[in-house]
Formats: sequence, structure tokens, C-alpha cells
Amino acid sequence: MELSCAWVTKDPEYIEYHDKQWGRPVRDPRELFAKLCLDGQQAGLSWITILKRTDSYYRAYANFDPTLIVRFDEQDVERLMQNTGIIRNRLKVQSIIKNARAYLALEAQGIDFADYLWGFVGGAPIVNQRQGKGDIPATSPESDAMAKALKKLGFTFVGSTICYAFMQAVGMVNDHLVTCPCHMACQQSGTLG
Repeated sequence: MELSCAWVTKDPEYIEYHDKQWGRPVRDPRELFAKLCLDGQQAGLSWITILKRTDSYYRAYANFDPTLIVRFDEQDVERLMQNTGIIRNRLKVQSIIKNARAYLALEAQGIDFADYLWGFVGGAPIVNQRQGKGDIPATSPESDAMAKALKKLGFTFVGSTICYAFMQAVGMVNDHLVTCPCHMACQQSGTLG
């Protein structure tokens, strides 16, 4: 029986992320925007690769302020392509700018990003009873729906697998193993909502 989540390595930064952030419900729209963008950067890579660059991403992308990011032009894209602190993939660099536009378009309609995203899980965390790493899927019907809706709004790097990883990270889905001490802690923090 696993006493912690199997994906956690011995890396202190990874342990800290698992113990203090992953699966804790996030309800702040801007924080959700940042986390969704960061999860998109993970595509094709391991999460630890992005986790170790998180501070660089916040510096490079104006603390994930969508109102500032939408002003980025081609010169900014070229500057970002030279930034060794982030993943220098042009499509990924441009995706955060596109996502900022989509976020602001949603906001302009009077739709709160947090309410919108949490609506895919009925406003409350889905608490799973995972027994082992093999019990955890890569997608769900909720992540399928979220991915489809976000793409329609103009977001990029938001496939179902990315959306499911995002939902786990921000506590929309509690996929800590039941034997992991964080499972109950996340469940309790989810009820505080």
C-alpha cells in the first residue's frame, strides 16, 4: 500500500508542491488562469520541468496579468523566445497570449473565470477514492467538456489531458491516494470553498 502519491519524487520542490499545493482548491480567477497556462506549458514534458521554471514564467508573463499579457506583440514573443527560464517553444509562448485574450473576452461578457471553470465539476471538488497510481485516469468526462469549451472560447494547449491535470492541481478533482495524508486535508479544504 502506497502511503503517498506515487508520482512524487524525492525532489524537495516536488514534495513541497505535492504537500502544500497540488489538490488544494483554488478559487481565484487569476490564479486559475496562471495554473491553466502553466499546465499547458507542460504538454509533452514532465510537470517538474515546469515547476522548476514557475518563477521565471511569472516574471516573463507579467505575473500572469491578462490585461498586460494581451499587449504583448511580436517583439515580446521574440524576447520570450530568448528567455532560458521558460520553455522556448513558439506555439507555447504564443498560447499564453492567446489565453489572455480568451480570458478577457470571457470577463467582458461578465463571466467570472473561476465560476466558469468550477462549473464543470458542479462547483465542488470531485473526491475520488484512488488506491494506487494505476487507478488515476488521464482524462474524465469533465475534462473532456472543459477542453472542448475552452478551445471554443479561443484557449490553446487545453486538451483533455491538460485539463485533467489542471483540475487535479487546483483541487477540482481530489486524486490524492486515500492513503496519502493530503487526501483528507484537500477534502477538508474543499468543503471550506
